[in-house]
Amino acid sequence: PYSRFDIVVAEPICTLTTFGKETVVSEREKRTTTTDDPLQVLQQVLDRADIRPTHNEDLPFQGGALGLFGYDLGRRFESLPEIAEQDIVLPDMAVGIYDWALIVDHQRHTVSLLSHNNVNARRARLESQQFSPQEDFTLTSDWQSNMTREQYGEKFRQVQEYLHSGDCYQVNLAQRFHATYSGDEWQAFLQLNQANRAPFSAFLRLEQGAILSLSPERFILCDNSEIQTRPIKGTLPRLPDPQEDSKQAEKLANSAKDRAENLMIVDLMRNDIGRVAVAGSVKVPELFVVEPFPAVHHLVSTITAQLPEQLHASDLLRAAFPGGSITGAPKVRA
Repeated sequence: PYSRFDIVVAEPICTLTTFGKETVVSEREKRTTTTDDPLQVLQQVLDRADIRPTHNEDLPFQGGALGLFGYDLGRRFESLPEIAEQDIVLPDMAVGIYDWALIVDHQRHTVSLLSHNNVNARRARLESQQFSPQEDFTLTSDWQSNMTREQYGEKFRQVQEYLHSGDCYQVNLAQRFHATYSGDEWQAFLQLNQANRAPFSAFLRLEQGAILSLSPERFILCDNSEIQTRPIKGTLPRLPDPQEDSKQAEKLANSAKDRAENLMIVDLMRNDIGRVAVAGSVKVPELFVVEPFPAVHHLVSTITAQLPEQLHASDLLRAAFPGGSITGAPKVRA
């Protein structure tokens, strides 16, 4: 059910691009720069666009904002030490406001065109598009890490010190891999998506480059003021033998380590959502549920809450960003 829809958009009526403290808003021929809170600016633009979706299970997107919110956008909402090196020229936020969309429904086997303007004109424009063949995507070098094995080991040792001293309870230590390539990034996304159809995949083509995301995790859902987040902590690979695979899922469900990690993030997300939710509305209807994916089993929990009528989804995003399953716990120290 989580891979039911594909949402296709282009030609936004407005774009918002944030680098550091500045957000550039481009709307028709008008271009303005502001240092205001990026999510507050986004909410103001959405209010002006006056695109008001209604609940429809068959139309998950009915116009509005789509885009990316980069990890470093969190620096606008929390006081963090400036120790990270920005060596990739990509925006902290890149969002488009769209008044039309194509909705591909893989369950009903339908494609729906939705437009807040002349839908026939939009259809004619889409049908008039000429698509030229794209060059196949190929890596032209081996993957290289952004740190040596020794450097990674030293960072791991530092993490252990933080954990033993009680500074942190859970830390995500990540490394980045890079390689050169030739061809079209969209072709790479199609290959990756076919191999691992993650439920929250996305492809965005920006001026600065392309973003390919294949995520199994729902960070935040806000539908008619109903909030849901489903953090993932705990993963084991799938096995080809059905009986062994079932044992693998049971092993994950009973793993004390994975359950402890999952519970830490559940508590963190409950706290984040509780900052803006209706008092007493935060619930945990599912705890430590094993969900099978094509390549792995994940340990997933579900947290729900109610957003007050006077608040917007942008207020919820600000309170919970970045997601606790990415940051570790406690969030700022980790």
